[in-house]
Amino acid sequence: MIQSNAPTLADFSATDISGIRTSLKHYAGKVALIVNTASKCGFVPQLRGLQQLYERYAPQGFAVLAFPCNQFLNQEPRSPAEIAEFCSSSYRISFPLFHPVQVNGPHTHPLYAWLKEQAPGVLGTQAIKWNFTKFLLDRSGRPVVRYAPTMAPEHIAATIERLLRHPVPA
Repeated sequence: MIQSNAPTLADFSATDISGIRTSLKHYAGKVALIVNTASKCGFVPQLRGLQQLYERYAPQGFAVLAFPCNQFLNQEPRSPAEIAEFCSSSYRISFPLFHPVQVNGPHTHPLYAWLKEQAPGVLGTQAIKWNFTKFLLDRSGRPVVRYAPTMAPEHIAATIERLLRHPVPA
């Protein structure tokens, strides 16, 4: 059983793509999909699917939070401004983009350290293996499932719908 004082998404903050420190409390009560992205990754076309999920479910309380990461074969070498421009012009992204973060190692962003602990990967590993690893959180702000980079966004829709049907816990 999850303790009521256990951390949730709302307990974290991150710097948005424009450099503004942002509390993630804004996403309290929403189903959230958190993904580490990279504009030069072979999975970058998933941005289109992520945008479609966002457009379809945002009115029901769904959010996609994208965290660029350059820890995998230098696949995100762009500056924050260049990342924002690429995502906007190439994929018409309207969901929140954050400043690039590290998802592994000694400088792992606190949000990712928590996500990896709460939703380990295959065989219990905490390390993120590649770009476009996805964490789906319920309305209470707690991770429900971790998806491999190969999981196409459209295959997550049924789980998102199920989570959206559940009210925010008291």
